[in-house]
Amino acid sequence: MNMDEVGQAAAAGAVAVLPVGATEQHGPHLATGTDTLLADHVAGAAAELTGDIVLPALPYGCSLGHTDRWPGTLSLHPTTMTAVVVEVGRWAHASGLRKLVLVNGHATNGPPCQSAILQLRHELPDLRPRFVSIFDLTPEIAARYTEDAPDFHANEAETSMLLHLAESQVHLERAADEPDRTAGRVLSYPMPAVTESGVVGSPSTASAERGADLVERLVEALAELLRQARAERDPQL
Repeated sequence: MNMDEVGQAAAAGAVAVLPVGATEQHGPHLATGTDTLLADHVAGAAAELTGDIVLPALPYGCSLGHTDRWPGTLSLHPTTMTAVVVEVGRWAHASGLRKLVLVNGHATNGPPCQSAILQLRHELPDLRPRFVSIFDLTPEIAARYTEDAPDFHANEAETSMLLHLAESQVHLERAADEPDRTAGRVLSYPMPAVTESGVVGSPSTASAERGADLVERLVEALAELLRQARAERDPQL
């Protein structure tokens, strides 16, 4: 889009959609950009249905829990990520956009993104933000994602979607299945404490057909959220 197109879309009430991903190890069978690819695809496909604006995806997230145990992770510090999201929000607002939906693909991006929303709401009282993770768009989607592991990573769901969207980035013959060893625990653990391979779940059971079905459900759910966001007006006091 050029500047005139962005300005016209903003004036028409378009929602700014910011895909938030990560660059991190996803086991021996998936590409390190998995979370970014999924968030970006779902955001783009949903916004195409609704006529909203997709901002360039953030390819780095808060992935400190993966540590340096495995190659491939490039993480931002939580405060750095918060600052980046705040800066993007400020400039989206400067372009006339007044609704901002963060579409997240990586679990531990939540705290820094939510912190950014708190700051943006304070600085820009007329900005209406929302944070949502693709794996938590509806209770049914959350249940589908966690079939093989409540605290999943590079699991069947993610692998199935990559088989559907980017088969060349999947090496299913290398997939390692590991159970969720955090189930029933009350404390938080870094990834090396709970998995040998960097995987939590059963990616060996993945299929492109199951991935296509899940991607379709994600796009439909996000498109409905964007439609509601675009139509929503401030409460009348």
